[in-house]
Amino acid sequence: MIDSPKHQGMRKMLVKLIEEKGVTDKKVLQAISKVPRHLFMDSGFIEFAYQDKAFPIAAEQTISQPFTVAFQTELLQLEEGEKVLEIGTGSGYQTAVLIELKAKVYSIERQQELFRKTKLFLPKIGYHAKSLVFGDGYKGIPEHAPFDKIIVTAGAPTIPKTLLSQLKVGGRMVIPVGEEVQTMMVIIRKSDTEFEKQEHGSFRFVPLLKDRN
Repeated sequence: MIDSPKHQGMRKMLVKLIEEKGVTDKKVLQAISKVPRHLFMDSGFIEFAYQDKAFPIAAEQTISQPFTVAFQTELLQLEEGEKVLEIGTGSGYQTAVLIELKAKVYSIERQQELFRKTKLFLPKIGYHAKSLVFGDGYKGIPEHAPFDKIIVTAGAPTIPKTLLSQLKVGGRMVIPVGEEVQTMMVIIRKSDTEFEKQEHGSFRFVPLLKDRN
């Protein structure tokens, strides 16, 4: 579990690249600079850890591209102490970035292998989520709703109504929507029945799968 000056230097260069690509939120950039991404990858792939690329991990999933993590996090407009629902814990990298921003993180993962690994791993490197749950992301975590913010880290063909129902009035959800290519959407809950939708460019994510538990 070594985070050497070399790793820290590589992270600084990564942060500079993410900033050049358009992420301007200083708190988000600082969080990316602090999270040791190389620890979330197999030791044989350390040289890829600070490239701005997604990379395969267990269970046919990927650790997201750092720019995408930073971009989605910036769109959340997260405030310290807010309650965040993360759909798709994966490697825990995005989870760690949210915790670095002092969010209260509730995260759900449907791949048993990843869930077990990440639940053990995150506390070992000092990241403590409020709750890590094994289950179907489409269902969210209703017992802890409503949430100030919701972040979805896999591509959904449509916006799940169950997740909208778990968002506070005034809350924001960031979700990639689409089949082959996804549009990054921000959904702002204006009232019990009214939602504002914004589009923020095209991305490619692994699919948000359901009913596989």
